[in-house]
Amino acid sequence: MTADPGVSVAVIANAGRVLMIRRREREGRLLWAFPGGGIEAGETPEQAAVRETAEEVDLEVKAVRSLGNRVHPQTGRHMSYVACEVVGGEARVADEEELAEVAWIRLEEIPDYVPWGPFGPVQEYLDETLGA
Repeated sequence: MTADPGVSVAVIANAGRVLMIRRREREGRLLWAFPGGGIEAGETPEQAAVRETAEEVDLEVKAVRSLGNRVHPQTGRHMSYVACEVVGGEARVADEEELAEVAWIRLEEIPDYVPWGPFGPVQEYLDETLGA
């Protein structure tokens, strides 16, 4: 049995905001999240983040750097966090089975969407990128 490759998420900052998605089904206490999904065989976390972003929100992004990994305290899944930049497209709900809505949120709005706060390195990256 192979280990679960886990989930990769794209942290996409653009024009002073970060992209978040609201899933139709809650994952534990999670309602709002970053775009992302399962890492497929032979894929890097960066490739998965880019592919999942295209599938879920129809946005073309490129991976900039890894922000780290952890076991998610809410879901118990192994998570990889990838900083991405927008290359093209307009974020929208592309995967209507999975997603209910997308939102570009400001740094100070994050606690409204993620009450317990994002993963430390993600928060640091957003502080750097959006706090400027």
